[in-house]
Amino acid sequence: MASVTFDQATRLYPGSTVPAVDKIDLEVADGEFLVLVGPSGCGKSTTLRMLAGLEEVNEGRILIGDRDVTDVPPKDRDIAMVFQNYALYPHMTVAENMGFALKIAGIGKEERAQRVLEAAKLLDLEPYLGRKPKALSGGQRQRVAMGRAIVRQPQVFLMDEPLSNLDAKLRASTRTQIASLQRRLGVTTVYVTHDQIEALTMGDRIAVLKDGILQQVGTPRDLYEKPANVFVAGFIGSPAMNLFPADVVDGGLKFGTAVAPVDRETLGTVAGRKVTVGVRPEDLIVANGGEGLQVEVDVVEELGSDGNLYGHTEVDGQRVDIVARVDGRVHPNAGDRVFITPKPAHVHAFDTESGARLTPAVVA
Repeated sequence: MASVTFDQATRLYPGSTVPAVDKIDLEVADGEFLVLVGPSGCGKSTTLRMLAGLEEVNEGRILIGDRDVTDVPPKDRDIAMVFQNYALYPHMTVAENMGFALKIAGIGKEERAQRVLEAAKLLDLEPYLGRKPKALSGGQRQRVAMGRAIVRQPQVFLMDEPLSNLDAKLRASTRTQIASLQRRLGVTTVYVTHDQIEALTMGDRIAVLKDGILQQVGTPRDLYEKPANVFVAGFIGSPAMNLFPADVVDGGLKFGTAVAPVDRETLGTVAGRKVTVGVRPEDLIVANGGEGLQVEVDVVEELGSDGNLYGHTEVDGQRVDIVARVDGRVHPNAGDRVFITPKPAHVHAFDTESGARLTPAVVA
């Protein structure tokens, strides 16, 4: 087992003037499950491939444990990678696929069989060891790919969107299996996904990237409660946080006809009289009357016991779309007008120019 360190690691593709990954500083503890998340093109897969040795590091360095592997070939880095497309050999059985890397490495037949069987037991693949990949479901193939990585007993697992080819139900169950398996094995794991639900449910910590730049690293709770900037606030959480401009007034921020309480000390650092206010859908109170921001309901998405109200309002002459969590059984209907106010302890404020967070930690 080993830690992983990115020290000012940069990847600049030939012909480009903007780095795909720009001076990333990141430490992954021994045995930690770290998720790299961000939108398409943010540099997360490039970061993973730099660690794997599949992409050149133009500046900085990468360490596995205390060993500098920046210029070490992939085969000598003691890592195992699980890809999105499984990459199984169609003419080999499940057992042969799982043991192939060990065979190439010169591991004896008995030890190979033992390690394959141990991994198969962990992954519930014992009944399928004699089958070919074409006779397996997508989820079973992905488990075979996981097994192939496990039998190698590497220092680090690298996973590049391994669940994106699975249907929604299977994806949900498989991510639970992967997370619990990683905790049992205790192997340092770096996992790439664009799906922030996967990130929140699987990772010990999450690293959010945008345009090749690391935005924030923290636990799922840290990123949810204390997003470092507007980008992280809007990216983490489903549905996304409501974000719109608000005037600074006595006692806090103007929220329609109400005032969202934010302490004066925090807002005293703001240059100007406007900030970006952020409130998560589950932290909005919806009422038929009273004070607050008036919202016209466009549609209510019923999700059983809960529902998501999608509506719109106007702030500074501009249309603003609003999402609020409501009771799935009793809720307003499309065309209704409602008033929303935020729960006082759950108001986020961001600088309108830099996008940086202004408010301190949210009170749970």
